[in-house]
Amino acid sequence: MTRRPRLVTPVLLAAALALAGCGAPVDEQPAGSATPSGTSSDPLAGCTPDALKTLTAGTLTVGTDKPAYGPWFADDDPSNGKGYESAVAYAIADKLGYAKEKVTWAVVPFNTAIAPGPKTFDLDLNQVSISDERRNAVDFSAGYYDVRQSVITYKGSPIDGKTTVADLKGAKLGAQVGTTSYTAAKDQIAPTEDVAVFDTNDLAVQALKNKQIDGIVVDLPTGFYMTAAQLDDGVIVGQLPATGSTPEQFGAVLDKGSSLTPCVTAAVDALRTDGTLEKLVTEWLSTQGAPELS
Repeated sequence: MTRRPRLVTPVLLAAALALAGCGAPVDEQPAGSATPSGTSSDPLAGCTPDALKTLTAGTLTVGTDKPAYGPWFADDDPSNGKGYESAVAYAIADKLGYAKEKVTWAVVPFNTAIAPGPKTFDLDLNQVSISDERRNAVDFSAGYYDVRQSVITYKGSPIDGKTTVADLKGAKLGAQVGTTSYTAAKDQIAPTEDVAVFDTNDLAVQALKNKQIDGIVVDLPTGFYMTAAQLDDGVIVGQLPATGSTPEQFGAVLDKGSSLTPCVTAAVDALRTDGTLEKLVTEWLSTQGAPELS
């Protein structure tokens, strides 16, 4: 597996990233979640380390993949608190009463996180989009980020400068296996050639560098990171139009029926209400624009 280069500095990343219509999510309460024990005026009442049944008593174990990609993590080190998802993980932990030293990290491949069966984590943050199909196998917290899908390429490629989804029909596109990016490429773009599937985004980037594919479909923040830090002359072709009545959202993954789900949801809701999620979006992601494919 090729390794992702070190995360660019926050200043460079902020200049490179551009998100339109993305940010801290609207309130999308996941189906099946309930208000945790406590008063209705304080949904976090009862959500404390001594009351929560975590894998290790008094410790919150958070899972994510390795390499841990920017801009979600920095320097392939989730424990440093840098990058949007690392920062969100520690903010959730703080709402639940866990000090930073009481948070541990577990390496969990993307497909393992969303597969049925016992988990090696209490919650997992790994750009996992909430979906009804995945809810058959796992629980989700409330959404902590609204997602848009994008198409990236390199200058001078066959799809550089394209402005419509129809313009991409003849392209050879790639995406990471098991992701909503792959689904968007296959169903929303519906290219004439089969979408190439890669185990990791790093492998997709390498294929693009080798010109084995014309472009990659990936969530917008990761797309801007790839074009800024991983590709020579990388280009954002554009973001795909939103589909459906509700936005795609990333949510924390928990074991199916986990007793922690209501408390993690309450923590995410509190972070949205007090402005923390928006603050972290501003710090680690950009709020500028990106062209939308028609």
